[in-house]
Amino acid sequence: MANIRSIDMLLIDDLFEMGGGYVLNFSDRTFAQFFAEELNIDIDKPKYAENGGSKGKRLRHFLQTVDMPTAIRTLNALWEYREAIRQRADKEETIKNAHGRFLDLVVRLGGAKPAATPGTPPAPAFNRVKLAELSKELTELSKLAPQPRGYAFEKFLKSLFDAYGLQARDAFRLVGEQIDGSFLLSSEIYLLEAKWQNGPSGVDELHTFHGKIEQKAAWTRGLFVSFAGFTEVGLQAFGRGKRAICMDGYDLSEVLRRELPLDIILEAKVRKAAETGNPFTRVRDLFPE
Repeated sequence: MANIRSIDMLLIDDLFEMGGGYVLNFSDRTFAQFFAEELNIDIDKPKYAENGGSKGKRLRHFLQTVDMPTAIRTLNALWEYREAIRQRADKEETIKNAHGRFLDLVVRLGGAKPAATPGTPPAPAFNRVKLAELSKELTELSKLAPQPRGYAFEKFLKSLFDAYGLQARDAFRLVGEQIDGSFLLSSEIYLLEAKWQNGPSGVDELHTFHGKIEQKAAWTRGLFVSFAGFTEVGLQAFGRGKRAICMDGYDLSEVLRRELPLDIILEAKVRKAAETGNPFTRVRDLFPE
């Protein structure tokens, strides 16, 4: 049985336009015809409709219940069809680095990496060795004294961002303020605030960081990483509708332990903040195990 993670299903949903029960431009008839001709599979069997009869629900259930080679073969066939209809309609790609992210997904599921089409940006390599090194480094940081630990934490975060191709920059100082770093996510610049102190960060620290963001260009956003977390009172007083999102140490551990793509995690936090106004939604709530 395929074990496709919920976070990977989000990418699959986006790539194959599975919102509202649809899949690409398929009708029920052409959907069944595609599976029969390309995969020799009867997608209309009742067992694939246990979670609902729409094309999207049948495809999700199918991918989660068949063996992994069949799931990979299906994804590759759907991608080939997707690109054929997109190019025929001369339609621009709407998902950033769609092919690179799809290739990375196939490799992580255990498939061979197809040859990239010309002009396709390469996806960052999924490097389990690097993630294991970062996980060990995070554990070692806890043994340091507070001041050196703070500097080491900034360097750790830069290495983590770089591992996911987020073009991180080191800490820098402007007149009257310290910025702990910056990175690029979905073509947006994010300033970084990194704290590893004994207690959770409160409203004063949140407001101070947001003040730094507001002094920059209007499109600047921010990520506040507090290893010890945030006080509930502080988050409530900080309010909603801010230009910053938050992570804590447990979030970082989840990213490393579960091998979750950091860029997708951050994008999910940004979307949740846009939808709810809440700057801090935990990884375990966004992507339950």
